[in-house]
Amino acid sequence: MSDTAMKIERRGLMLVLSSPSGAGKSTIARELLREDTNLTLSVSVTTRAKRGSEIDGTHYHFISERDFDRLRETDALLEWAHVHGNFYGTPRDPVEKALAGGSDMLFDIDWQGGEQLMEKARGDVVSVFILPPSMEELKQRLERRAEDAPEVIERRLENARAEIDHWKDYDFVVINNDLQTAFDQVRAIVTTERLRRDRRPGLLDFVERLTG
Repeated sequence: MSDTAMKIERRGLMLVLSSPSGAGKSTIARELLREDTNLTLSVSVTTRAKRGSEIDGTHYHFISERDFDRLRETDALLEWAHVHGNFYGTPRDPVEKALAGGSDMLFDIDWQGGEQLMEKARGDVVSVFILPPSMEELKQRLERRAEDAPEVIERRLENARAEIDHWKDYDFVVINNDLQTAFDQVRAIVTTERLRRDRRPGLLDFVERLTG
């Protein structure tokens, strides 16, 4: 019987997925969202230009630097980062409401944002770093994606080594050599973390009813 059926109160968790660009975190995130109805994507705001395949409000909220500064100054962002010459941030209110209601939030963000979330809400965060099997494979994936100019790809590869150095700050590390295997491992992490005693305050009442 599920927690929902037994009405066991559970606080939501914040699943942080990070990786260098092209290592597969966004694909894994997309599949998790497709399979798991209790997982909601935290849609970041960004000053980056929209790619052709992206939808405003679905992949990101695309805003101006002036609007971004306003959000940052009013403490309306849970975290923010400056990456590849652009700003990214997480709106605070949707996350806080989701966790209080027992829903889980997925964050497809870089290590800078992940670090801030871990500092501010360590008990709520489950962090996973996705590694590519090799730098050559990472380069090929970026080229196959065909969404960035060659000079952008080179810049991303240059930054990848510095980004990868932060793997040791994460709770879990998954090597994405095979996408299905990597996805299964991340899904298993989520399932396990949802069962943690400290995430389920409703267990106290359940056990009291159980023992009569």
